[in-house]
Amino acid sequence: AFVAGMINAIGYLGFRHQAVTHMTGTTSLLGIAAGQSDFDGLLHFGGLLLSFVLGCAISGLVIGDSALRLGRRYGVALSIESALLFAAVPLLHMQSDYGLWLASAACGLQNAMAGTFSGAVVRTSHMSGIVTDLGTFLGQWLRGIRIDARRVRLYVVLFCGFLCGGIASALLFPLWHERTLLAPAILTGVVGIAYFLYRHRANASTAQV
Repeated sequence: AFVAGMINAIGYLGFRHQAVTHMTGTTSLLGIAAGQSDFDGLLHFGGLLLSFVLGCAISGLVIGDSALRLGRRYGVALSIESALLFAAVPLLHMQSDYGLWLASAACGLQNAMAGTFSGAVVRTSHMSGIVTDLGTFLGQWLRGIRIDARRVRLYVVLFCGFLCGGIASALLFPLWHERTLLAPAILTGVVGIAYFLYRHRANASTAQV
């Protein structure tokens, strides 16, 4: 969620001032472009949507399931996401829409990696559902209904991660501009490598047993 928060803030701060991690606003803008016969807008926003969907498709192809379970090929998915973000940096620096499309694909891949965890719906690239659930939990708590504290903690962590990602991008963007995207690219790559090592050790331990 921290990585997605950084990417989305960079999209807003960049040359297009365009969100890339969630598709609600993008879909509205696509509809406006269609209604106004804005063919450049249709191409741009359609490309963002299609890129996000393709990123989700890559996740489904690599991982095969949206339920978060250790042992699956998250290292491969994270490495692909990192590569997409690295490739987007020079394109964004040249103010090319292709850079935004690559960043959108990376976010789609990340968002689809873990759709559920312990029965909770997990979305790391947008906060609408997270904030909705937190508000619902608050209302239930005020009514005296017992709530799932574990899910509340999970959603609070996701929200804070996304928010802190935006803060980090706001602090770094005046110094690095679009190259700020290197930070989430490196972070994602490091996490992917760490997961590779973890999975290798776990498999080695299982083999010894």
